[in-house]
Amino acid sequence: MLLEVCEIFHSLQGESSFMGLPCVFVRLSGCPLDCAWCDTAYAKAPGEMMSLPEITKKVERHGVGLVEITGGEPLVQLAAPELMAGLSEQGYTVLLETSGAISIAPVPEAVHVIMDIKCPSSGMAERMHWPNLSLLREHHQIKFVLAGREDYDYARAIIERHGLSQRAQVLISCVHRAVDPAQVAGWMLADRLEARFQMPLHKQLWPDKDRGV
Repeated sequence: MLLEVCEIFHSLQGESSFMGLPCVFVRLSGCPLDCAWCDTAYAKAPGEMMSLPEITKKVERHGVGLVEITGGEPLVQLAAPELMAGLSEQGYTVLLETSGAISIAPVPEAVHVIMDIKCPSSGMAERMHWPNLSLLREHHQIKFVLAGREDYDYARAIIERHGLSQRAQVLISCVHRAVDPAQVAGWMLADRLEARFQMPLHKQLWPDKDRGV
């Protein structure tokens, strides 16, 4: 089996509850969405076709036990779950960053799913595959990326309507330089919102780097 790979690199995990930990990122190419504030549009370009053993060998060379499969949208490629399964069987802690637009049903149980729920500012909110919510596990994480108050109100309504805080860890993040993070934190505190606020670490450490972070 082959996967189309955009890049494989070693960095610090910039988001999720794994923030700050050394991690190997396998960024796969291709994405069916077109988010207004996408910061990895380059992943839509054709990548390098690699076999699963080739990818695994590149991961092994970094000597790190945490691996994230990201994109683009990794689940566009049918072999992605097999890569995750293989890495998990070898003892890696595997994270999957996914847009929420494609079913997570094929994802191996051990994988830590980090699933976006796209907010209105992205222009992609209607692409959410809502049956994914029924597949959530306690070790999964839901992420809302906000660009303003409308996005916050949307996220809060979804969290409350579906009881997300009782089903998975909920993350609130901000579109880089689009909204004041302190203001978002204030909204969360005022509403006693059951969610974890986060600021993308890689954007703070390497603000001028567009890839490889």
